[in-house]
Amino acid sequence: MGEKSEFGPDLENPIHPVTSNAFGQCEAVDIEHDTTQRGLKSRHAQMIALGGTIGTGLFVGSGQGLNMGGPIFLVLSYLILTVLVYGIVTCTTEMSSYLPVPGSSVSYYANRFLSPSLGFALGWIYWYVFSITVPAEITAGALVIEYWNPPVHQAVWITLLLVVIVGLNCMPVKIYGETEFWFASLKVIGIMGLLVMAVVLILGGGPNHDRLGFRYWITPGPFNEYIVTGDSGRFVAFISVLTFSYFAFAFSPELLVVTGGEMQSPRYNLPIAGRRYFYRLIIFYILGAFAISLIVSSKDEALLGGGKGAGTSPWAIAAKNAGITGLDSVINAIILTSAWSAGNSYLFLASRALYSMSLTGKAPRIFSKCTASGVPYNALAGTAVFSLLSYLNCSSSAATVFNWFVNLINTGGYISWISICVIYVRFRKATEVQQIVDLPFRSALQPVMAYVCGFMFTLLLLLSGLKNFVGGNWNTSSFITSYVGIAIFAALYLGHKVLFGRNDPWAIPAERVDLMSGLDAVLAAERPPVKEEGKSPLRKLKVIFG
Repeated sequence: MGEKSEFGPDLENPIHPVTSNAFGQCEAVDIEHDTTQRGLKSRHAQMIALGGTIGTGLFVGSGQGLNMGGPIFLVLSYLILTVLVYGIVTCTTEMSSYLPVPGSSVSYYANRFLSPSLGFALGWIYWYVFSITVPAEITAGALVIEYWNPPVHQAVWITLLLVVIVGLNCMPVKIYGETEFWFASLKVIGIMGLLVMAVVLILGGGPNHDRLGFRYWITPGPFNEYIVTGDSGRFVAFISVLTFSYFAFAFSPELLVVTGGEMQSPRYNLPIAGRRYFYRLIIFYILGAFAISLIVSSKDEALLGGGKGAGTSPWAIAAKNAGITGLDSVINAIILTSAWSAGNSYLFLASRALYSMSLTGKAPRIFSKCTASGVPYNALAGTAVFSLLSYLNCSSSAATVFNWFVNLINTGGYISWISICVIYVRFRKATEVQQIVDLPFRSALQPVMAYVCGFMFTLLLLLSGLKNFVGGNWNTSSFITSYVGIAIFAALYLGHKVLFGRNDPWAIPAERVDLMSGLDAVLAAERPPVKEEGKSPLRKLKVIFG
């Protein structure tokens, strides 16, 4: 029933904290310096996950979505995605809060609850996606700095950003968590300040005293046409905005899963983080999109200008149109913090993805080694090498090659969320068959929401390259980057199935899914929650700041 992998440990004689055999049956072994540490507090984990969601997509990309589809399609897209993303959050929270073992990841749960081949494919997809996103964010940060026209070569800023991001990830996880908490907090405060600015401008409180109201919903209108005209153009616009806006939310639920393995008392704290997530999505994404739709015209020339940094941010455009001077630099600083924080989080995610795979024999065992403070140093070093690709952007021709690398990950998020839905359905069935009732978290939306999300994200994945099929807009490179991720995922899955999993079932039977191994250690590590005395008037801010 077990298998011996050429990449990792003998799975019938585990030497790692958490290992699993072909059917996902696991054994927890406490080996010094071979496991990560539970150094993340609840507020750390919540803000790390939130920090991954508030990125350049909301500060800059939202303007491109507004230009594509108009105000109503932008708001509707963010509303739909908020509901769907929260459905994914409930899936991940239920699984990860039940069994938050060291090395937790979606690929780990795939390997344990559904199929080792799926775990293998997801693990390597995750590692590649997260790894290549780090240099992409570093490059974005360097470009933002160029907005101020500093007399220093771009490579210097890339080096500075790279050193700080890697350095923070080398620290014990509690130091990393504290740093990322403040990074994310700055972004949260920034977006709240921009929402206040939007209210002031909408009511006519800006320097020019121009009351905007719903002006831009009337002229140039609530909907835009995209690529083609008429109803077909509006349909293409809506689908394009929906698939484009997804990137502002990408991989945020996965951050909760990974931090669960290094969080203090995760069975208590993860459900709290999951429940509060919905309110944060509403405050920052739905209200943010709604505000943008009111303060900037979808036909504003600045949205089409292709500026850099804050130059294409709808928030900066609104401030400039209202006559507010100097705010563009403030917004640029927020965008820089956003890119820096996202790069920090993605390097953390990538190193933990590689570490998690090594624990289940899907990657060389050397990547499971940790420092005394719980940092998987080999996994971190192997991942950080990818960050050097950011230097390709110092040359225009090399930058084209780099963009190909980045574009190849576009389907990774959809594949991840579809897989989460499938894994959750198997987990849910296993808990029912095995009569597991001590679940720390269970949503009333499930399991129906898992099926809805799985269907919707499959549909969006197939529609992600829609623009190539309408209005004579065919572009071979765009088509390839829209769908090649599916082929890569299928090759990884089927390749592992043929080479290593011929005798494995396509899905582990519900009655044989291992829901117990490692649970005793998790329960033993739980600590009773600290009761707060009295009621602070600021307690409601915990919904935002954890």
